Parts: sequence; structure tokens; C-alpha cells
Amino acid sequence: MDIYTDVLIIGTGVAGMYSALNLSKNLNIVMLSKSSIDECNTYLAQGGISTALNEADKELFVLDTLKAGHFKNNKKSVEILADESISNISKLIDFGMKFDTKDGNFDYTREGAHSVNRIVHSTDKTGKVVFETLYAEVKKRKNISILENTCVFDLICDGNQCFGAVGIYNSNVYNFHSKATVLASGGIGGLFKNSTNQRTLTADGISMAIKNHIRLKDIQYIQFHPTSLYEKNKKDRRFLISESVRGEGAKLLNIRSERFVNELLPRDVVAAAIYAEERKTNSSHVYLDLSSMSSPFIKNRFPGIYTGCLDRGLDITKEKIPVTPAQHYFMGGIAVDHNSKTSMNSLYAAGEVSNTGVHGANRLASNSLLEGLVFSRRAARYINNTILNVTAKDIKKDFSFESALREVVKNKNIAAQNFKKALGVKKDELVTV
Repeated sequence: MDIYTDVLIIGTGVAGMYSALNLSKNLNIVMLSKSSIDECNTYLAQGGISTALNEADKELFVLDTLKAGHFKNNKKSVEILADESISNISKLIDFGMKFDTKDGNFDYTREGAHSVNRIVHSTDKTGKVVFETLYAEVKKRKNISILENTCVFDLICDGNQCFGAVGIYNSNVYNFHSKATVLASGGIGGLFKNSTNQRTLTADGISMAIKNHIRLKDIQYIQFHPTSLYEKNKKDRRFLISESVRGEGAKLLNIRSERFVNELLPRDVVAAAIYAEERKTNSSHVYLDLSSMSSPFIKNRFPGIYTGCLDRGLDITKEKIPVTPAQHYFMGGIAVDHNSKTSMNSLYAAGEVSNTGVHGANRLASNSLLEGLVFSRRAARYINNTILNVTAKDIKKDFSFESALREVVKNKNIAAQNFKKALGVKKDELVTV
């Protein structure tokens, strides 16, 4: 079956929806979601969105990002991130986004490796509110169609030109023909046994890139968040305890109730310290102590975390939170330029599937949503100016439903093996699909 459109967007997180909203309203846009549209990491993001406070703060924001990334970042990309941060936050507000305020101004908070408070937020459900804000706007656009429960597993290519993608929908194989294609398919956490990510995020974009010889970059850079809730024999997604909890004063303690690390160091440093402490004390976790905060403050500032822990039998206003690191974010990905163009013509990548060079070897806290906003908008603007130079091409991909499913499994196993090789990890740390 064949569907034709101007722009095909694979993914419905912040990068996918924001790119759609910044594309010309004269373009027909088809968006594909692997499952339900809200089953994306954007929906799970708790902490907030980094932003330069003002022009004077941009230089320090850049420096903080470079330091956190061990100076493996692309400095120009980081400068773009800082330069365009304020305007993109304003764009969200124009769409109706509600941020927490204090005395009429943003209630900026701080997270690890930031020199100052510069993170805007909506309690501890920032990603959910961003998603709902963007989705409400998408539903108003008559030129945007969304197809849920569509598993995309290959690109339609002719030489080094992309003309769309192939996916399974309602037990049928579809060819989605497009003039421009945006990969916003998210991360790789579903390949890990212990991850804070949605389980459906299984490196789909990376597997398609490998198959079609699209350039990747830094796939060995995978971030482990220091504080996921420790739950014995947990098989599903790990519940995240936002870094903003430490930003508001929570302390990390070992099982002997001893503090062992500066909680606001970069994530990779804190995660490594926790792993070392667990080995040293022969324990499976450490604790996050919120006793410096009042009960009303915890409930108002972190309602999602409070409720999520309470549902699991833990009252964080009275008890310490058992935490341990878990896979959280992929800094590597499909190599793109400053307009999110990949090495394949008419193919763009944005969000976690891409490598803009912003994060380097370790992502600075709350830079993920901002990167998704800044660089998906840049992709959209570039497409608006160039799409008339490209014509959709009718290339058939002949897959039966059964052979398509086999192709999905094969590609994802290849992606998993690539990560195992890049990381040098133990066999039981990654799963195949």
C-alpha cells in the first residue's frame, strides 16, 4: 500500500511535533508513531528545559555544556543551542505552555553541572506538559495527519536520496513516499534491561541508518542517570527520580547513611560514584535523602515523583528513596549538520536519534528537550526553503507482513550488537528484540 505526502515525520515526541509545527502550513505532513503518540521519552521528562537567562548568561551556559560533555562537544552546535534557547521557550509559551513562576518571573531551578539556576519547569512534569501543549497545537493543523501503532523499519532510498520509509500498520506493509523525511524516532533504552526509557524505544532509527549506510557518530556515548528508583526484580521501565530533586537540596547517602559525593557534579561523575559506593558497601543501591525539604514543598514541587513513589509503597516525605543508576540517554546517534541534515539527501534527524554534537560525552541536565526544540525547528526551516527542489519518487518495497516482521527483528538485533561492540559491555546488560 502507498501513501504520498510532502514531509514524513517518524516519531511524535518533542522533536517530531515541533518540527511539524514549524513547517509551512502549505505542506502536507504525515507523522508516524510506533505505538500511542504519548509513548515517547518527551512525555517522561521531569526536570525541565535549560535556557540562557539572558544575553550575558549565554557564554556561561555554553561553558557549562562543554564542561559536562568533557569538551567532546561541537562548540558551534552548543553556541546555537544557547543563542536560540530563549526564542524557543517563547515559542512554547506562544503555543500555550505554562511554566512555573515566582513573583511574575520564571521559577528557575538548578541541576547538576549548571553554574546557576537556569532551568524552566512545570512542577516535575515538564515533558508531559510540553507534549500536551504541542499535541494540542498539532490537532489544530489540518495539514498534519498522525498514524499511531505504525512500526517503521526501513527507508525508501535511491542511491543517496531518501524518498520516504516503509512501515507496518494494521498488519499491512505501507510505503510512505515523501519529498523530505524527518527521523525523530527517539533513543535506545528499550535495548537495555535497566533503563528509564519507554520500552518501545529500541534504536529503530539507528538500525535503519546502519542498514542504509547513513553516517553515525559517537555511538559509544550513552548516559546512565544516577538516580532511578531501585526496585528489586524490576523488569519494566525504571522510575526516574529527577536530578532537580538534588538541585533542590536532596543528599545522596550510602547504606550506612554517609554522604559520599557532591550531588551536583555532572551525571557521569555522580553515577560512577554511586556504582563505586555500591561495590564498596556490597549493596544494590544508595539512598536519596529529602529530609531538608518540608512535606508541603515536596508535594507541590514534585507531585509526580511523590505520587509515583507512594504508589510503590514509599512516602518520600518520611522515607529516604533507594536509588541506583540506569540507562537514560543516548548522546550519540545519526550525524547531522546544524540544520539537522544527515549524510543522506532529503533525510533529517532530530531529537535523541540524532547527534548534533551538543552533548559531547555526557549530556548536561535538561539540555535534551532544548536540543529537540532548537534543531527540529532548524530542520523545519531548512525544509521550508528547499523542499520544492525535491520530487517524491515511486519506489516499491516488496515485503509481506511476515517478512517485514523478520526484517524488524533482524535490524534491531544488529543495532543491539553494534552497541555491545561500541560499549564493550557484558552480555547481560543489553537485550535483543
